[in-house]
Amino acid sequence: MSDDLRQSLATELGTDLARAIEAMTSEQPKLNLASGEMPGPGPRTTWRQCFSATKGRAWLTADTSTWISLGDRTLKAAGIEDGDAETSKSTFVEILGQAFSMLARSLSGRTGVEWNCTEGGETPDPTEPIAWTSVGLDFADGAASRLFIAFDAALFQSLAPGPPAQEEAPAPQRALAAPTFKSPLLERSRTLELLLDVELPVSVSFGRAQLPLKDVIKLTTGSIVELNRTISEPVEVIVNNCVIARGEVVVVEGNFGVRIQQVISREERLRTLY
Repeated sequence: MSDDLRQSLATELGTDLARAIEAMTSEQPKLNLASGEMPGPGPRTTWRQCFSATKGRAWLTADTSTWISLGDRTLKAAGIEDGDAETSKSTFVEILGQAFSMLARSLSGRTGVEWNCTEGGETPDPTEPIAWTSVGLDFADGAASRLFIAFDAALFQSLAPGPPAQEEAPAPQRALAAPTFKSPLLERSRTLELLLDVELPVSVSFGRAQLPLKDVIKLTTGSIVELNRTISEPVEVIVNNCVIARGEVVVVEGNFGVRIQQVISREERLRTLY
């Protein structure tokens, strides 16, 4: 199969991968490709993707540390600092799914046949001889990732031009449905952008108390209700009935205010507010 076609497909998938990363992190990794390089012998993770329009398959492999670092970069962009290795790998799988879906959409337009991502998952390296294309992603902060992409002969054959078709009345063209690979993290990020200007009620809690009904009935002007918090304890800042911070009471131009002393993690805030 033509090296040009293999290079073209690898470039397209690499570009889609960079676009998916940009959508999730707002970073724009620079793409560079090299033919003839082979994956190293270290611990690697390999993903195989099949498509509905063909029996052909595509593979992407990289050092496992590369999967983790790209996933970790995405999690940090979402404010999640303490993701473990498996969470980071799963996040990169979402990025990979977005990239393969973009490729399938492009192939649908190129061939006039609907392509969708079907079976995909981690797999051992392919046993048949295939040619790898090295794809590099270089980030502005100096970080660099190296991945390897390959396609099998069946996929290339499905893209080869067939024999000239006999002339006949053209059939109405059906609009091709865009293949989808839903990413919870990406969808959450897009939706969150739409909500950033929404105003939320903010309140401050000095403390709480529970009283029997008979004591509530006895409350009059001058009565004192003892709360469950001492004077030295910080007050709670509450948004949508969720505590997001704690601090001390201050006076700002004649109004009460709160100087924040403790803020719960951004991950926890997103989890409680979103």
